[in-house]
Amino acid sequence: MIAKGKTRAFFSASNRISPFRSSPERNAAGIRELNLDTNGIPRIDRILPGAAIPGGDVTIYGSGFVPRPNSRPLVRFGSTEASLLISAQDHLIARVPDGALGGTVSVETSRAKSQPFAFHLGVQIADNLHPVASPAVDVEGNIYVTYSGQRGQQVAVSLYKITANYTVKPFVTELMNPTGLALDREGYLYVSCRNDGTVHRVTSDGRSQLWVEGMGTATGLAFDTIGNLFVGDRSGTIFKISPTREIFVFATLEPSVAAYHLAFSPTGELFVTGPTTSSFDRVFRINQKGEISTFFRGLGRPQGLAFDRMGNLYVTASYAGRRGIVRIAPDGKAEQVLGGSGLVGLALLPGHRAILATSGALFSLDWDVEGLPLPR
Repeated sequence: MIAKGKTRAFFSASNRISPFRSSPERNAAGIRELNLDTNGIPRIDRILPGAAIPGGDVTIYGSGFVPRPNSRPLVRFGSTEASLLISAQDHLIARVPDGALGGTVSVETSRAKSQPFAFHLGVQIADNLHPVASPAVDVEGNIYVTYSGQRGQQVAVSLYKITANYTVKPFVTELMNPTGLALDREGYLYVSCRNDGTVHRVTSDGRSQLWVEGMGTATGLAFDTIGNLFVGDRSGTIFKISPTREIFVFATLEPSVAAYHLAFSPTGELFVTGPTTSSFDRVFRINQKGEISTFFRGLGRPQGLAFDRMGNLYVTASYAGRRGIVRIAPDGKAEQVLGGSGLVGLALLPGHRAILATSGALFSLDWDVEGLPLPR
């Protein structure tokens, strides 16, 4: 609602301003004053970023959030109350609570409650996992994710398969430190193992076989459109493996302290992230000749990445001090589009849905982002 008038609340300039008090202004007499809507109803105008998973921070913009000095509004995601980090008359910063459900956000003050505002909220579909890169999704909607473990640790289940109705099933047991995942057009799943530098091919019923070895510290995987498999050795090499298992050195990069993450753009260029000790890391672009350029610089610990149909790149990273997913347009313009801590990877699906991986769980998100077609 649009206020027809405003009232003024006056307080001394010597009073200390609470972090939950709205930002005052001085009038002509030098007295600090607080502008309030007379109807007292908080209004949400926009939320940035417009999507999140539990633990992510978002900024809510609007008006009427602090109807009187020293008051504190309530923010709810669905029916679950959020932690409020910063409160001002025209904006709030809130952290999405664990267990939040529903696609709306509301703000409630001592006077009134706002209209619900639409919001894209990720829902946890599996936990007790240990992914270190992006999940893989096949054409039937099955999701594949690792339990990677510490370097050299043999775990009971290496890979899990999560069906389209979110039933979690053990899939592969014998691999050590599975890391990167990629599906080919025939439906085989390829898995890199960073412990011994191998890549394994897994059938639809969970039988694995050694595909190639000698890949250094093998991490990220990606297929190009003609079936070549690219493997990122985090010590500095991108390998290209032909369908007949011939191995070539495709490009060399600076080493990563964690892993290389790979994704092909719709135009056939290979994009690579690899966290270093810097907080100003790069996204590399490698053309089909193996020539390397910097596509974007300014991310903190960039990891899993994926493209949408429009050619925008989505990277799990920190940007401007916040962790989440950053969208980078083809012209290099970047913005955070999802808030979430602990994110390591993502898969964008054609049906406006995303699968998000943190270091311990998977989330499903209905989103206004359309991914590339799945391999078939």
